[in-house]
Amino acid sequence: MSQLRASDARILVACIGNIFLGDDGFGTEVARRLAERPLPPGVIVKDFGIRGLDLTYALLDPHELVILVDACPRGGEPGTVYLLEPDPVESDLPNGAPLEAHAMNPMTVLRTVQSMGGAPGRILIVGCEPAEIGSDEEGKLGLSEPVQAAVNPAVNLIETLISKTLAGEPAEIALQSRGD
Repeated sequence: MSQLRASDARILVACIGNIFLGDDGFGTEVARRLAERPLPPGVIVKDFGIRGLDLTYALLDPHELVILVDACPRGGEPGTVYLLEPDPVESDLPNGAPLEAHAMNPMTVLRTVQSMGGAPGRILIVGCEPAEIGSDEEGKLGLSEPVQAAVNPAVNLIETLISKTLAGEPAEIALQSRGD
């Protein structure tokens, strides 16, 4: 992982997830894989896990691009990788949705940052359609096969988004692909 101070990073890759809830650990696994690869200057990758408050404070620092990486149930085939651009203002969450210190709802975090006067720059979500998410009571360790297969394509997508951003090129938004 990069040794930059968060305030010096032009791009933040914020990985989200709970490794004890099966495919919800997708973001954490992507962070682990990215940590094994060289990153250009100006890029910081951080595994926020389920620490919504930590992510909120990180997003108060300005970044040219923030890439959130998370399991993203949207009704597609398990292992489908999505590239989305959220609009926290248009979220269906009420304005007063509480921010939980040990839980993570990316849209709640984005709205909290916005309410605190933060402007993190462009935000993209690299998400993966989960197959299995364990319950809070029983939990589940490890990613399902289709989500595990989606990790490398997600890493490649993130590296492409980083390269395009650092080169001053627009990052395209029309991607939806299977991870196999």
